[in-house]
Order: sequence, then C-alpha cells, then structure tokens
Amino acid sequence: MQIVHTLQDWWQHQNLLEVIGVITGLLCVYLAAKNNTWNWPFAIISVVIYIFIFFEAHLFADMGLQVYFLAMNIYGWYYWSQKPATEKKAPVARITKKEIILSAIAVVVFTFILGSLLKYTTASYPYLDSFCTACSLVAQVFLARKVLENWLIWIFVDIIYVGIYLFKDLHLTAVMYAIYIGIALMGYIDWRKDWKLEARNKNQ
Repeated sequence: MQIVHTLQDWWQHQNLLEVIGVITGLLCVYLAAKNNTWNWPFAIISVVIYIFIFFEAHLFADMGLQVYFLAMNIYGWYYWSQKPATEKKAPVARITKKEIILSAIAVVVFTFILGSLLKYTTASYPYLDSFCTACSLVAQVFLARKVLENWLIWIFVDIIYVGIYLFKDLHLTAVMYAIYIGIALMGYIDWRKDWKLEARNKNQ
C-alpha cells in the first residue's frame, strides 16, 4: 500500500502540460519509427509544449531546440509527403562520409559557441546541454530526410538526456526519453529492413 500511496502522491505532483507533452512525444517517435507520416502533427504538438516546459526549467538550449524542431517537423511532414509515385512512402537513405564529417564539425562548433554564451546565463549544464542540442539538430535533419543513421544519434543523445532530466526533477520527461531509446532502436531495425528491401528491389 505504501508503494501505491507513493505513486499516487508522485502522480499528483506531475505537471499536466508535461504529461501531454510526454504522450504526444512518445506517439510521434513511435510513428516515426514505424515510418508513418502522421508522426509529424504529434511532433508539432509536443515541441510547442516543451518550449514552455524547458523555459521554466532554465534549459534554454533545449527550449531553442524545440523552436528548431517545430520548423523541421513542418519540413519533415512536407518531405515525407513527397514520395515517388511508385512508392507507398519516401525511401530510406544512408549517411555519407561527407555528411559524417560535416556533422561532427557542426556539433563541435555549435557546442563551443552556444555553451560559451549560455554559461553567462542561469542555464543548467551549459556545455552538456549545448552538446545534446547540437547532436539533436543533426539527428533531426537526418530524420526529416529519412537517413537511417538518425536513430543511432538519437539513441546516444537520449541516454544523456535521461540523466539531465532526472537531475532537473523532470521525471516524466526522463521516463519518456528512456522509452525513446527503445523506440529509436526499434526504428533503426525497422528502417534498416526497409532500406535493404528497397535496395533489393532496385537491383532486380
């Protein structure tokens, strides 16, 4: 009974806005992993909510990231809808060596610049938060462009985010990101199967 009371007390202290953000966030990532275009409207709802949540938590890099996500979600919705006439959905692509190099440089530069700026504010973990933000920026571009390796980046960054949100007492958000890790792994496996099937069909 003590566990039940503890859970009830914990639940009563949760922010309703965060609950909605978590639910829509999980839905959008699950649908994206399943290659479903309807992930984008749920993603838009979730990021709008988290703009307010991260502002209140003083996670300013994450707040700015949500604004970027909003724009990329609109772009992703458009890009995924522009599938070839002969295909049921837009094809999965693979990352190139040039994209890897450019992404690594972008992450380092962005982390240093944003972290250096945020350390003069009340931001929590300015450099770590900026690093996660930079990785997420890159991952979101690859997700919108249906690049398979976006899921590997998400797995890496979500592991870090779980720790950050636990320290900031955003417990539901930490749980959401822990679930994201599993969904991202599922997404990588499913998209890799799609890519292999598409490659096989092209060679026939």
